[in-house]
Amino acid sequence: MRFQVLGSIAANDNLGGPVVLRGPRYREVLARLILARRRVVPVGRLVEDLWDEPPANAVGAIRTFVAGLRRALEPDRPPRTPPRLLVTEGLGYALRAEPDAVDAWRFDDAVRAASTLPAGQAFSLLTEALRWWQGPAYADFADAGWAQAERARLAEQRLLAVERRAEAQLTLGAAAAAVPDLDAHVTEHPWREDAWGLLATALYRSGRQADALAVLARARRMLADDLGIDPGPALRRLEHDLLRQAEHLDPIATDPSVRVWEQARAAYDSTVPPGTGTRLESTAGLMRDLAVTGGGGLAAARAHRISAVVAADQLGDAELTARVIGIYDVPAIWTRSDDPAQAGRLVDIAEKTLLRLPVHDDADRARLLATIAVESRGGLPPDQPTEAGLRPLRAARQAEEIARRLHDPALLAFALNGVFMQSFQRAGMALRRDAVGSEIVAVAATSSSATYEVLGHLILIQTRCALADYPGADQHADAVDALARRYQLPLVEVFTTWYRALRTSATTDLDTAEAAYQAAAVSLVGAGMPGLERGLLPLAELSLYLRHHDTGRIAAIAPDTDWGPYKPWIEPTLLVARGDLDAARTALRNIASPPRDLLFEALWAIVAHAAIAVGDVETMHRARTQLSPAAAETTAQSGLLSVGPVRTYLDDIESAMRRRGTPGS
Repeated sequence: MRFQVLGSIAANDNLGGPVVLRGPRYREVLARLILARRRVVPVGRLVEDLWDEPPANAVGAIRTFVAGLRRALEPDRPPRTPPRLLVTEGLGYALRAEPDAVDAWRFDDAVRAASTLPAGQAFSLLTEALRWWQGPAYADFADAGWAQAERARLAEQRLLAVERRAEAQLTLGAAAAAVPDLDAHVTEHPWREDAWGLLATALYRSGRQADALAVLARARRMLADDLGIDPGPALRRLEHDLLRQAEHLDPIATDPSVRVWEQARAAYDSTVPPGTGTRLESTAGLMRDLAVTGGGGLAAARAHRISAVVAADQLGDAELTARVIGIYDVPAIWTRSDDPAQAGRLVDIAEKTLLRLPVHDDADRARLLATIAVESRGGLPPDQPTEAGLRPLRAARQAEEIARRLHDPALLAFALNGVFMQSFQRAGMALRRDAVGSEIVAVAATSSSATYEVLGHLILIQTRCALADYPGADQHADAVDALARRYQLPLVEVFTTWYRALRTSATTDLDTAEAAYQAAAVSLVGAGMPGLERGLLPLAELSLYLRHHDTGRIAAIAPDTDWGPYKPWIEPTLLVARGDLDAARTALRNIASPPRDLLFEALWAIVAHAAIAVGDVETMHRARTQLSPAAAETTAQSGLLSVGPVRTYLDDIESAMRRRGTPGS
């Protein structure tokens, strides 16, 4: 569930569809709970905030609004089961939205992260974050007293983001591109002296010294006429430096790469008309390169990529759409999508384009099929296969077959990425993925594709961990780090840092291992990979506590810990550690199978641990059935964390069943 407060109040479901929120009072209750940032808002406070003169039935009305919101936000919740999103605590209510579920919360995180990132990543991250604004914050409730302080704070944050984005542009040498936005910014917010200084600097670096001085004169007049003050020291120093053409004002004027980029961009803009297929293909190609720069670059690449694909699809040219989709052959290693709704839309367009593509166009067909396989990561059915669930698997195999027939190494590497993403039909397939990773490394070497060579080594780190071959994994980690340094691929460090935390955890004490994971978690900040980041650190820490049999630390885990998508399979073990065995049994009853991905074995092992503790024979049977194919492997399939050898959990299940005298044990 996603919530929007940067503009009108809105909610969207996990597929990106709008949630109907009925009348304004329902939206106001939702907005007030969002503002509380997951904290409890007492009913009395809600009454005070919603009405100047509360009616006699105000408390009953609040309950009605909350009940309506619960039906809208959790439409599939079974009757008489407690809500998990809009919860009752004590005498109030809290919206337990995920940390990245509210656009304003994500915006705060983006502005904070951008201050620590290199200029290129900061620019991309802030550009994407500013697009989330659809109007003034909490626009529906501009006159509400409860919203005023937060509206003012967010408005200030937005102005700060605009100025920090401009600073990044100047650092990157894109001064001319920064001028129009800064000019509009100071016109709308003339009291912001930092913005005037940025505009003057941008003009100066664009070769417009006279205009830069005129801007400062304009600022001086505005401050004197409207506020009765003189410019501050920073603006006065800047004016002095502009007059003497101080060298520090244009530190990158002699950088040839900046001049070449600006000249090429200007030539492209003047030569290639807007709204053409060529522009869409160029955009997709640029986004492919941007995606591997990390941080905001990856997030921006995802957003612009889907925009280009949708635009191509709307033109009705299947071959153009296929090229725009297929050019984005960015390697993918993590099996959970960063944006499932966007990935689903992309797959839908790719499948539709396949039906309209000429039958002879094998290369584009293979790229569409590989895209479907990669973007459908984690989409294999958890239990019984279905027609829809098997389509990505078949797409991966078809893409591989076409690529081999065409003898196209680059296309084969892309297709094999799809094969990897769909290689989780069951547990215990590390050797199969090891073969895929080895072939990707070999194929990438023949096609000089550094990014796919990196992908192959990352897959081999995972498979070597699954097979408990840590020296082998070390070799691949060293190889991939060398490639990342050589080709400036910063996202690679996220995976190797986490692998080395796993490696540390295998040979050190619990406290040292925990510190290694906490240090590794820093690498995820601003990396632009929410599908990897959410819930990963607490899951890694839990894996340590289980391996060290430290029930006390498990019981002490904070109740409001964000487990991300892993909570259903973690909760029974937490309840066991806290001594609430009945609740653990309830949580295990009919528990769904974890997604078939890199954490499949680890999550089933955690479920097995809880089932053994409470004597849940049915769940033990299920866990044994799912884990048995991986009996010779470890739960370190991800290359990031491990709860130990699979055999340990299978043996524990067998022992528990023998103690209970279970038939067939």
